[in-house]
Amino acid sequence: FFVISGYLITTILISEIAQGKFSIINFYERRARRILPALFFMLLIVSAISAVIMNPSQLKDYGQSLAANGVFLSNIFFYFKTDYWAQASELLPLLHTWSLAVEEQFYLLFPLFLTLVWRFGSNRVFWMIFAMAVVSLLLSEWGWQNWPSANFFLPITRAWELLAGSITALVLHKKGIQKNDYL
Repeated sequence: FFVISGYLITTILISEIAQGKFSIINFYERRARRILPALFFMLLIVSAISAVIMNPSQLKDYGQSLAANGVFLSNIFFYFKTDYWAQASELLPLLHTWSLAVEEQFYLLFPLFLTLVWRFGSNRVFWMIFAMAVVSLLLSEWGWQNWPSANFFLPITRAWELLAGSITALVLHKKGIQKNDYL
């Protein structure tokens, strides 16, 4: 999921940046139009059901997770609140939104990064992204043994997945699709 998202967003960004048509406002607007209606509908349904079946203390926790969703920080909230595989996680109906938060954090920061560094040329951008992906992957490898909950929820150890898609998009942007291209 993250690799595909990184590929798609990077492909859109580099195409628009290279053509001189990129607008950060338009990019954010398109992302909002694509994601927010489904998110709001899901939150409405889950909130209605939660209001009926949850006790007051559960509703308090649910309200906090709902607020974290509103600012795309549910991954941070759930990192502090629970372990993803903990028994109590069954009572957190918005737990699955951690991945959307990671993706939205990428959507917020990556376009800004890419517009700032694109002037250095796509080759240098490729190596910057490659280096960030390697650092993130190494942190992830260290994290699963030493800091498993943070490793699971936090974007720094998930970035390599998004950046793998970005690397693929950059390679295809430069070389195009080849008949025998394994990538």
